[in-house]
Amino acid sequence: MTFENKNNLPERLLQPYSPSATESVIYKIWEDSGFFNPDICVEKGITKPDAKPFTIMMPPPNVTGVLHMGHALMVTLEDIMIRFKRMQGYKTLWLPGTDHAAIATQSKVEGEIKKKEGLSRHDLGREELLRRVNEFAQNSHDTIVSQVKVLGASCDWSREAFTMDEKRNLAVRTMFKKMYDDGLIYRGHRIVNWDPKGQTTISDDEIVYEERKSVLYTFKYSKDFPISISTTRPETKVGDVAVAVHPDDTRYQHYVGQTFEIADFCGVPLTIKIIADDSVEKDFGTGALGVTPAHSMIDWTIADRHNLPRPQVINEYAKMTVGDERILNKKTTEAREVVVAWLRDQGLLDGEQETNQNIATAERTGGIVEPLPKLQWFIDVNKEIPDRGKTLKQIMREPVEQGSIKILPDYFNKTYFHWIDNLKDWCISRQIWYGHRIPVWYKGEEIYCGTEAPTDAGWAQDEDTLDTWFSSGLWTFSTLGWPEKTNDLEIYHPTDVLETGYEILFFWVARMILMTGYALETVPFKTIYLHGTVRDGQGRKMSKSLGNGIDPLDIAQKFGSDAGRMALVVGTAPGTDSKIDENKIKAYSKFANKIWNATRFVLDNVADLNMNEPIEFDTEDQTSHDELTSLIKEITIEMEEYKFYIVSEKLYHYFWHTFADVIIERSKKKISDPASSSDKTSAQWLIYTQLITLMKLLHPFMPFVTEEVWSMIPQQSETSGKKLLIIESWPI
Repeated sequence: MTFENKNNLPERLLQPYSPSATESVIYKIWEDSGFFNPDICVEKGITKPDAKPFTIMMPPPNVTGVLHMGHALMVTLEDIMIRFKRMQGYKTLWLPGTDHAAIATQSKVEGEIKKKEGLSRHDLGREELLRRVNEFAQNSHDTIVSQVKVLGASCDWSREAFTMDEKRNLAVRTMFKKMYDDGLIYRGHRIVNWDPKGQTTISDDEIVYEERKSVLYTFKYSKDFPISISTTRPETKVGDVAVAVHPDDTRYQHYVGQTFEIADFCGVPLTIKIIADDSVEKDFGTGALGVTPAHSMIDWTIADRHNLPRPQVINEYAKMTVGDERILNKKTTEAREVVVAWLRDQGLLDGEQETNQNIATAERTGGIVEPLPKLQWFIDVNKEIPDRGKTLKQIMREPVEQGSIKILPDYFNKTYFHWIDNLKDWCISRQIWYGHRIPVWYKGEEIYCGTEAPTDAGWAQDEDTLDTWFSSGLWTFSTLGWPEKTNDLEIYHPTDVLETGYEILFFWVARMILMTGYALETVPFKTIYLHGTVRDGQGRKMSKSLGNGIDPLDIAQKFGSDAGRMALVVGTAPGTDSKIDENKIKAYSKFANKIWNATRFVLDNVADLNMNEPIEFDTEDQTSHDELTSLIKEITIEMEEYKFYIVSEKLYHYFWHTFADVIIERSKKKISDPASSSDKTSAQWLIYTQLITLMKLLHPFMPFVTEEVWSMIPQQSETSGKKLLIIESWPI
């Protein structure tokens, strides 16, 4: 069907809507306008100088690759919030950035070098490796920024930050020194999670537990030893120093306090003391626990309570460091077979039971984690802060407990408090080269901590780098200029919303609360909006192995970013996982076309409308006008309550099923064959004002097509005094 262009409509409106031809053009217009920057909005009179600020710090994507659908959901939700608040007249700052993600980035680069050149980082040297990592990070950063722009993010690129840039480096060094001077950072010899594959420590939160088949072995250390114990790792028993039993276990009470000398346990002499400890479960297994302090987190704490020795029997490469030629220098898995064979030969093995066991693996490298005693840097979370009378744990707990930080959905409060209650001192040192170097220098027995290196000769800096989460924990205020007292810090902090995935509530969110509460004595944000995991249409997690991932850029090219945004938001409540597939995205690309076609009808049929006449609706049209007014009230409240999943669906249904299917259809007869001139004017005014209002309401969700439509609406600049929809006022 051809369209007769009687009213000189814009030529592009006569063609089918083409997101691929439109969206990049629109984004360039927004960028060139400067309206992503709140300072320019104030300077150009768009925002009042004394307007209330609204701030979001973009969770910085890792510079390890490209964005996925989880990132797309994050960007979409935050852009909805920012566009809504900007239209409400707030001084909105959405600050973007990227995270160096030290372990993930270095391991990725190292893996590529090993694969292509057969070289290790030690073959290259620190300087050359860092050069290559920085080059990779820059390329990845550029890709990420272009992707974020494709998604329509209206963030202030003039303030973009990187966790490893010089300003953030200074903030990290300043924070380390402050905590060191307050006695909250210390260097100690303690058991840590060691990744033999990545050759570095990792935090508890960077462990992924994988269920694997295993064998539970029950045995005695010798024929004369009175108690049997059970373990899935017999090779570690060459490092045992005690057997712990429950104080109330009548089976073993008479042995408590006794010490047994084992002359030969697979070539290793042992001294085993029987101790009583409340942590032992007397009804589990034999009710007796072989204590290996150097290779078990639980056993380390038992050794603390009972002043036990801690002999290390496994090294950083997961190889045995004791024993004769049968196990010495063998991998732990090989040594296990030797020890089990020896137990059988000696008649000490009471039983073998197949079982499923959760194996701790390093999230980034996949290596099996070994608990090892190491000299590392820690943050003491239980020590009182000088002159504050509270600990870092209390700083994390209080704002959520007292309501100054609200978590959405609130059922994550319980999970958050449980994590804090079980939090151990935070190991912040990492044995990798990429990252913030620990700002500590040594000269003989002397130690110097400072934001800059000591000026005199002879000092050597600590080789370790800081845990990535230390620097990203400063994100809400280091991005605003801290440790300097900047205008941005005064205006935009605390921020309003942190929107992120629920899986990093502890990795990052809790640590930001810790760091901000300590350094600034305030909260980093007022609301935490946690989104879930984006899954495929069958509810499966997207992964390379399944080949079910969806590339946000492919979606933008094929269907348009607006369609992808709507598909991600509709039906996605905070904290819940969501499903998405091409059919869902395609449905919202049809919605964009519906908007386009409805716009063409409206503009063609209001060409002769006198925009200077006062609006006079007939009864029927007044009712429709009032219905939309009621909808505005409803969804404005719901937007304030972060119920974007509800608002997006309501707008979709209203536009399609009320505006397009009812109001436009009804207007056709009134306009083409009116009972009176006032009937025609009423119908014209209704479809015109509804289109304007609906473009404003839909703009945060579908910014590209609405901005394109806005540019073609006649006299809209006279109506509003503005030329871009992005800075229009939210309907009242």
